Amino acid sequence: MARSRAVYLARKSAYAFITVVIVIVFNFLLFRVMPGDPARILIPRGHNVPLSLIARMREFYGLDKPLPTQLVSYVIQTLQLDLGYSFYYKAPVSDVIAAWLPNTLLLVGISEVIAILLGFSTGAIAGWRRGKRFDLFATSFGLTTWSMPTFWLGIVLIMVFSVQLGIFPVGGVRTAEMTVTSIFQQIEDVGMHLILPVITLTLVSFAEYLMIMRNSIVDVMTEDFVLTARAKGLTEQQVLKDHVVPNALLPSVTTIAIAFGFIVGGALQTEIIFSYPGIGMLTYMAIEFRDYTLLQGLFFIDAVLVIIANFAADIIYTYIDPRVKFQ
Repeated sequence: MARSRAVYLARKSAYAFITVVIVIVFNFLLFRVMPGDPARILIPRGHNVPLSLIARMREFYGLDKPLPTQLVSYVIQTLQLDLGYSFYYKAPVSDVIAAWLPNTLLLVGISEVIAILLGFSTGAIAGWRRGKRFDLFATSFGLTTWSMPTFWLGIVLIMVFSVQLGIFPVGGVRTAEMTVTSIFQQIEDVGMHLILPVITLTLVSFAEYLMIMRNSIVDVMTEDFVLTARAKGLTEQQVLKDHVVPNALLPSVTTIAIAFGFIVGGALQTEIIFSYPGIGMLTYMAIEFRDYTLLQGLFFIDAVLVIIANFAADIIYTYIDPRVKFQ
C-alpha cells in the first residue's frame, strides 16, 4: 500500500510539474501576441524621443532578443522564482505583488471561509429537507444572489449603506486621515472597510457551496448504508451527522481546494468597485498600463496555486476516500 501510494504521488507530482511548465510557455506566448510595445508605453504621451532611447529600453527589458531566446530566459527565470521587473512600478514583480497581497488574503480569505461554512451548513439542511419550505427558500435565495452581477451588488450596497445611511466607508482599506491611537482602532477601521466587500463576495459565492452540498446530501441519502443506519435505530440527527454529511463532503474537497487556490487571484470586480488595493485591483491596473511583466507574474501565480490546490485535493482523497485507487 505504501509503495503504491508513493508511486501515485510521484506520478501526480510529475503531472503537476509538466502542467506548470506548459503554463509558463503559454503565459509567455499570450502576452507576446498582445498589442502594444512595452518600451513605447513607458514613454510619456506627447513626448518625442529618439529611436536610440527606445532601443536601449528594449535592450534593458530583453525585448530585443529573438523570441526563442526570450522564451528560454523566461522559463529559466520563472523556475528560479524570478518573475521579472515591472514596467510601470519600476520594481521587481515579486515585491509589487507582495505589497498588495495581504489585503487580498484578508478580504477573499474571510469571504471564502464564511461562504464555505454558510453554504455547506445551509446546503446540508436543505438536502436533508428536500422539497420542504427551508429547501425551497434556501435554494431560491442562493440562486438569486448567485445570479447577481458582482459589480451591481457592490454598487447597491454602497448606495444604501454608505451614501444613504452613512454606516460604512465608501471604499478603500483604511481611513487615510484617521489619527490612530491604538491597535484596536486600526482593527476597527479595517473591519469597517471590509464589511461591505465581504458581504458582496459572500452573497455571490456561497450559493455554489450550497448547491454542491445539497446535491451531495440528496445523492448520499439514496445509498444503502443510510437505510442500514436507520434500521439500527439511529435518530435522524445521528444519521445526518455521522453518516450522510461525512460522505457528502467528499465531492467538496476539490471545490474547497480550488476556492482557496483562487484566493491569491483576488476579486477583480469587488476590489475595483470598493477601490480596495488588492491583487484584483493590481491586475486591473497592470492591464490598463500594459505592464506585461506584472501580468505574467500575476497569471503565473494564479495558475500555479490552482495546480497546487488540485494536487493537494488528490493527496487528501487518498486518505479520506478508500475508494481511490492508486493507478
